[in-house]
Amino acid sequence: MDRIPILRMGSFLLVTIQVDLYDRLALTLEADLVQMVNKTNAKGVLIDISAVSIVDSFMGRIIGNIASMSKILDAETVVVGMQPAVAITLIELGLPLKGVHTALDVEKGMNLLKSMIDEVVEEDLDEDDSVSE
Repeated sequence: MDRIPILRMGSFLLVTIQVDLYDRLALTLEADLVQMVNKTNAKGVLIDISAVSIVDSFMGRIIGNIASMSKILDAETVVVGMQPAVAITLIELGLPLKGVHTALDVEKGMNLLKSMIDEVVEEDLDEDDSVSE
């Protein structure tokens, strides 16, 4: 069975989708990615879809599901490299991808994840300070 590689980069997971996903592969990716977030305690997931030319409603839901499940496991999700035609299709299908942050490329996506993680750490520190006062 085909699998999409999931790379660990520090506290983040990087997935680069190089093929158009068929339903079974998308479901496998969803399960593998959520399992890896749990196993590695990842704080962020970056999904690069720059090579994907078509996203249907099923794939859009899978991306949304990954973001929702990752959020429950305390990880943020950023999708990068979305082609304009893919963005148009998602909007026309009525799939806003709730909980999914976007960036233009991998570098900007990693910077976004880092800033989101830093904000969470600062909020946690602020809460700890206010509790001890």
